[in-house]
Amino acid sequence: MKLAVFLSDWDRTEATLERLKADKMGVILVGNGIYHAVLKAGGKDSPVLSTAGASFYALADDLETRGFTAANVNSKVKVVSYGDIVDLIMKDYEKTAWL
Repeated sequence: MKLAVFLSDWDRTEATLERLKADKMGVILVGNGIYHAVLKAGGKDSPVLSTAGASFYALADDLETRGFTAANVNSKVKVVSYGDIVDLIMKDYEKTAWL
C-alpha cells in the first residue's frame, strides 16, 4: 500500500507514524505540522523526520503564513504547492490519512 499521511500538528507523533505500515509513505506537513520541517529541539531535527523510508513534503503556503521560506526547511523535506499535493495523492499514493 502507498500511504500519504497529512500531519497538521506539532505534537510529537513519530510513534504513530512508526506504527503505520506501508510499502511507500509520504508525510505531508501542513498547518502547524510544518514546524517539523523548520525547527530543531535541543539542536536536533524533529523525530518525525527520522520515520524510516518516508518521503517528506511541506506546504509552501503554510510555511509562508508562519514566516518561513524554503531556505528554512530541512533538506529532507521538499516544499510543495497545493497543486503538487493533489498530484501526489492522485498519482503517487493509494490512500491518505490525517494525523
